[in-house]
Amino acid sequence: MTDLAAPGPYVPWVTAIPPRPETDGPLRGIRLAVKDLFDVAGLPTGAGNPTWLATHPVAKRDAAAVAVLTGAGAAIVGKTHTDEMAYSLFGTNEHYGAPDNPAAPGHITGGSSNGTAAAVAEGSADLGLGTDTGGSVRIPAGWCGLYGLRPSHNRVSRAGVVPLCGSFDVPGLLTRDLALLRTATGVLLSSRPGTSPVRAVHAPADLWELAEPAVRDALQPLLDRLAGVLPVEEKPLWGAGPAPDYRLAYAVRTGWEFWQRHGEWVRAEHPHFGPGVTERVRAASGRTLDELGTADREINQVKSTMARVLDGAVLAIPTAPSPAPARGADTGPLRAPILGLTGIASVAGLPALTVPGAQVNGLPVGLCLIGAAGADESLLELAEVLR
Repeated sequence: MTDLAAPGPYVPWVTAIPPRPETDGPLRGIRLAVKDLFDVAGLPTGAGNPTWLATHPVAKRDAAAVAVLTGAGAAIVGKTHTDEMAYSLFGTNEHYGAPDNPAAPGHITGGSSNGTAAAVAEGSADLGLGTDTGGSVRIPAGWCGLYGLRPSHNRVSRAGVVPLCGSFDVPGLLTRDLALLRTATGVLLSSRPGTSPVRAVHAPADLWELAEPAVRDALQPLLDRLAGVLPVEEKPLWGAGPAPDYRLAYAVRTGWEFWQRHGEWVRAEHPHFGPGVTERVRAASGRTLDELGTADREINQVKSTMARVLDGAVLAIPTAPSPAPARGADTGPLRAPILGLTGIASVAGLPALTVPGAQVNGLPVGLCLIGAAGADESLLELAEVLR
């Protein structure tokens, strides 16, 4: 088993899971890894930060998503590492270390669902439960060669989950196998809204240009396979006009909600945060209502554009602009292009599915399918073409 933790006061992966009776259901026999933002009865929820761990009680009941999956027969094998407060995209944690990437040894997993992705990629778990706010299921799935689903916003309960930004947070799933993902999605998601049949694929040139040429080349065969069953349109998503600044809007609303929810705790406990998270928390503390109003106007523009573009269509774009960086590499320059790709589904509340099947110099890269709100199952059906 991968060592998912550096020495420290709390090691989520090796924390004993209280014995539970087996439950019959479609997930019986499936080993489940749970990101350490979800409550699991009898265990602490550390949220990737030792001060949070020390100042919050042991969970009395399972988070709703955990209860649904275990009620269908899944057996929890461990709680897994997360970036601090889920406030990062790269899978590193100053307090507890970072798992190595089983699909790309010597490289990071991506985050914030880093331990979950590592456990599934190495085979210690079959199914991973993570969260995706700005790409925290999709990025580690892409970099670890996994399927990763960010469901439509509000199709999965967030009860019992430490929030980052309730407007964007969604519990999501990671697997090595599409069939298992479809089964687990059927268990986890609430009733399916009516959606239009998928009649076309959009692969906007302006979004594909955010990825490195090698990534675009590696993903082209997957796009060609989609083109074998549906027409593919490559015109820019935003047309001739200026694109909405959804990356800044994402940062502003996420920071605002983080501070409204956790600011009192930060002021009272003075937790130590690692690099990157420290700067984002500091920025969060200063967000203003004027900034929030501007951000929400940008978000609404994205929502209206995507509702039009995705009426009977899906978006196909690179999951990430590059393969996983090496451990210790400077990831700062990657944050903006990553959010350029992941931020659209986040701010618009859309389902997004990362599909594996391509490599750059032996490192996995993923293709992301984004659908209209409620079209989660349609994305899973379309992914069958790419198996």
